[in-house]
Amino acid sequence: MKKKGIKIIIAAVLFFIALIINFNNEWINKTIYIISYIVVGLEIVRKAIRNITRGKVFDENFLMTVATIGAFGVGEFPEAVAVMLFYQVGELFQSYAVDKSRKSISSLMDIRPDFANVERNGKIEKVDPDDVKIGEVIVVKPGEKIPLDGYVIEGQSSLDTKALTGESIPRDATEGEEVLSGCINLNGVIKIEVTKEYGESTVSKILDLVENASSKKSKSENFITKFARYYTPAVVIIAVILAVVPPLIIKDASFSDWIYRALSFLVVSCPCALVISIPLSFFGGIGGASKMGILIKGSNYLEQLANTEIIVFDKTGTLTEGVFEVQKVKAIDISEEELIKITAYAENYSNHPISLSVKKAFGKEIDEKQIVKTQELSGLGNVARIGEQDVLVGNEKLMNERQIKFTKCNDIGTILYVAIERKFAGYIVISDKIKEDSVKAIKSLKKNNIKQTVMLTGDRKMVGENVAKQLGLDKVYTELLPDGKVEKVESLLKEKSEKGKLAFVGDGINDAPVLALADIGIAMGGLGADSAIEAADVVLMTDEPSKIVNAIHLSKKTMRIVRENIIFAIFIKVLVLVLSAFGISTMWEAVFADVGVSVIAIINALRVLRIKKAS
Repeated sequence: MKKKGIKIIIAAVLFFIALIINFNNEWINKTIYIISYIVVGLEIVRKAIRNITRGKVFDENFLMTVATIGAFGVGEFPEAVAVMLFYQVGELFQSYAVDKSRKSISSLMDIRPDFANVERNGKIEKVDPDDVKIGEVIVVKPGEKIPLDGYVIEGQSSLDTKALTGESIPRDATEGEEVLSGCINLNGVIKIEVTKEYGESTVSKILDLVENASSKKSKSENFITKFARYYTPAVVIIAVILAVVPPLIIKDASFSDWIYRALSFLVVSCPCALVISIPLSFFGGIGGASKMGILIKGSNYLEQLANTEIIVFDKTGTLTEGVFEVQKVKAIDISEEELIKITAYAENYSNHPISLSVKKAFGKEIDEKQIVKTQELSGLGNVARIGEQDVLVGNEKLMNERQIKFTKCNDIGTILYVAIERKFAGYIVISDKIKEDSVKAIKSLKKNNIKQTVMLTGDRKMVGENVAKQLGLDKVYTELLPDGKVEKVESLLKEKSEKGKLAFVGDGINDAPVLALADIGIAMGGLGADSAIEAADVVLMTDEPSKIVNAIHLSKKTMRIVRENIIFAIFIKVLVLVLSAFGISTMWEAVFADVGVSVIAIINALRVLRIKKAS
């Protein structure tokens, strides 16, 4: 891309030198034009020749080569260079970074395990995960990734499952529970009996999904390539006939006169207005989108947005904040402030997201001298001595195990029950908060004729359905791993119309396969994972779901302008071609008409830069 950009700049400088400066020797100007053409157009000429040898004659490379060399043949050096220059500029932007990111997704996904600690003959051996067999026992220490799927047979710990589920809350793993590869062991040492070989493990499947899902994407062909498929052979054949046939059948007809007409015909046939205005319309749309904080990675994705029928959302970090906060405090026989304070002191030494949210709600400096001792009970909570008081903070299991009579809370979220001196003191409800912008986004999408809004989440059924109900979503699927999300999206893809498109909106590493599979992948750029941003076709830099509505509106406006330019350019082009064939228009008139069409098309294309936010 950089080399092509440098070539275009060098060619443009030479072109304007030859155009502006009038050298005394005409051949100096012509030589500069030819050098400029070679710099910017040699690649296209080579492609045309190579394609001819392979039997692919009539494509846009052939058209540009024949038309520009024809322009040189009739002495229109500036026209020849200008057309090739504009064409290359359009090609440069058209191809910029459309699918570049997909090749590097796997390297960005930091879930591939490097090794597995296998227990063999009473010793621990560090081996490649591929070498571990079903039934063998692996040992996973704190901070290590679980390399293969299996069941915990000894020990207990908390697992960071964000790479798989996208959920921030660690999940407890105790004896007898199934654990999946790709999760990170946070504290205790656990022994796992392997149930799947590496090739069949969850982490391996995710990597395969990411690497292969993009091949399932529906891609629309570039209009100019389609158009050139028919247009190019037609104009070339007509030009040849125009140069050869009339002098043979018309009395006193001059070969030089009809060859001039044929070359004029070829010069007019250069799709200059289309080459300039169509990419300009698309990239004007892309530029306008960037002003609104929306990054669209290619004009093909901007085109597809206009036909969006189904939008599928991830939950955490997409429709919700992805940050856990204290939503409710219920204190018994003490003040709410005292309950928050006691809980914050008991959770002081924990870096668990739930603990951090309690300390944030307390909002004051903690006097660690008052914390006599704390003990974390995996899967239960914390036991602490705060000053002269014994404090229990944890889940229902902890209350039941310590035989504390408590009032059960049925609110949605994570519930921390608190007991002081073996007496129930209340509970604190902590949950992920729905983005205010999400409500606006769903309403706007329905208002703008999106047929279905769907949510996929790895979270529990009760939590997912509660969020979906508050937002008014059409469908919700919960407790899904990445392969489950892929299956649901594949199913939804069958529900759209032939021309309709499905967009998926996500933000986590686990969303990368689905982002790649969907017709349009939309990632949250502010807080989203690098792999999700790399896999996506559209990135919302401000993490606001309502930006999707703006992107769709902009897409529809862009496509309307593109269609106007296509119809206008083709109509004028055909008209001038006919006039050239009959000798009514000269070379200069043909060039002027072509440039005039280009200018009008460009002015029309610039309308897309006038951005209005959708409601």
